[in-house]
Amino acid sequence: MARRAARPLIPAFVTLVTFVTLVTFLMLDPRTYQPPADLLRGRVILITGASDGIGRAVARAAAAHGASVILHGRNVKRLEAVYDEIVAAHQPRPSILPLDFEKAGSTEFDAAVGAIEKEFGRLDGLLHNAGMLGERAPVEHYDVAKWMRTMHVNANVPFVLTQSCLPLLRQSKDASIVFTSSGVVPNPRPFWGAYLASKWASDGLMRMLAEELEQPGIRVNSIDPGRVKTNMRLQAYPAEDRSVLAEPSAIVGPYLYLLGPDSKGVSGQTIGCQ
Repeated sequence: MARRAARPLIPAFVTLVTFVTLVTFLMLDPRTYQPPADLLRGRVILITGASDGIGRAVARAAAAHGASVILHGRNVKRLEAVYDEIVAAHQPRPSILPLDFEKAGSTEFDAAVGAIEKEFGRLDGLLHNAGMLGERAPVEHYDVAKWMRTMHVNANVPFVLTQSCLPLLRQSKDASIVFTSSGVVPNPRPFWGAYLASKWASDGLMRMLAEELEQPGIRVNSIDPGRVKTNMRLQAYPAEDRSVLAEPSAIVGPYLYLLGPDSKGVSGQTIGCQ
């Protein structure tokens, strides 16, 4: 009787480097990640929703670790305030990209990406942080216009912006795309309406892209920030004790990990900050 070939411990399509990377990821806790001071030196990173909250905190942390940050938001004055904070700290001078995602069309997206290409020639990181809550209401009574706007900003815009930025991301030697997930994705609850539906769509897009972009070597992941002291959290839980919530600056570690080289080989994952 012929001896059956031993089954390999590592599937043929997984290289030794990938295997080592996965083992390292399983051993490393991104929540306690301590980034080196020059982690993002020379990298160009676009952060949407960078004028406040988590986006502002990540933008400042990325700049502090050497990145040239592109600050996106709707409010120019708020973006300028973040710009001034980064410059005052003697960090790489950022760029400002004011754009209203609710109103922007293909022309505006093309112009924005064209401006990035002209100034930098590539993109090393893209953080989809901008989003909107919509309303907390049962589906039966949910305002259709609000549903459409929330789905557009939270699901359609990350698709369009990613598609537009892919040529620039392909110019990077180590590109990373990070989506924003939520605790309502693994634990769906009533009355979360379009926010829940859009976050499911966003996470699905992330997982699909992670497989589609495996060969170019562009990693794609999501982050669940958890309970953080932001304006969106206040909208969702107006009676909550905010003193128990994490400050945005306290959860930037996992963002820096995914945007930097230490997460090379990690893709298709959702990482919690808390």
